[in-house]
Amino acid sequence: MQTDGAAGSGGAYSASEPGNGITVQQPDPDRIGADVETVLRELVEIGKVSRGQIVVIGTSTSEVMGRRIGTAGTEQVAEKIFQAVEAVRRDIGLYPAFQCCEHLNRALVVERAILGKYPQLEEVSVIPVRKAGGSMAAYAYRHLTDACVVETISAHAGLDIGDTLIGMHLRRVAVPARPSIRSIGHAHVNMAYTRPKLIGGERAVYSSERAEAARDSCD
Repeated sequence: MQTDGAAGSGGAYSASEPGNGITVQQPDPDRIGADVETVLRELVEIGKVSRGQIVVIGTSTSEVMGRRIGTAGTEQVAEKIFQAVEAVRRDIGLYPAFQCCEHLNRALVVERAILGKYPQLEEVSVIPVRKAGGSMAAYAYRHLTDACVVETISAHAGLDIGDTLIGMHLRRVAVPARPSIRSIGHAHVNMAYTRPKLIGGERAVYSSERAEAARDSCD
């Protein structure tokens, strides 16, 4: 049986045999990169992500290729995703944080420069590899400038490719956003931005327009 690539991001496909008796279609690597850049730019726009803010990137390269998460990581896919993230980072000035797999407690690969801006981040001693950290985190560790690993982070926004579960690394309050492209290859895509908590009781005001109107109605 052959899976239908129409639900994914499209592009050129070639046949692949994953070893379980089912033939899947492999997504074109160049299309993967283009689609990741598209949805990340959408997240930046929707979430108003600005220079110096953190975006967590959770990725299962196995899921992108139509395999179960953690079973068939591929550096080729990781490279394309990394390049797409870098293109957006150069334009916006955001800090990407690449989430490791559960084996490393979902720690994150970042550039060491972020530690100076966010001193609450705690560095941990580990080098992500494909089998302990995942292909995406391992690739990021090798290619980021002066990479290090932090135990946890509070990101301003996040992109999840392959249902890797990034919520533990998002600030409160997370707001789901819907990308125009719902799959990267075969992997489902989720993304979210965050906003400050709304506090107060029934008289609380949350918009500048209402605050201006309330100036003349105070007791």
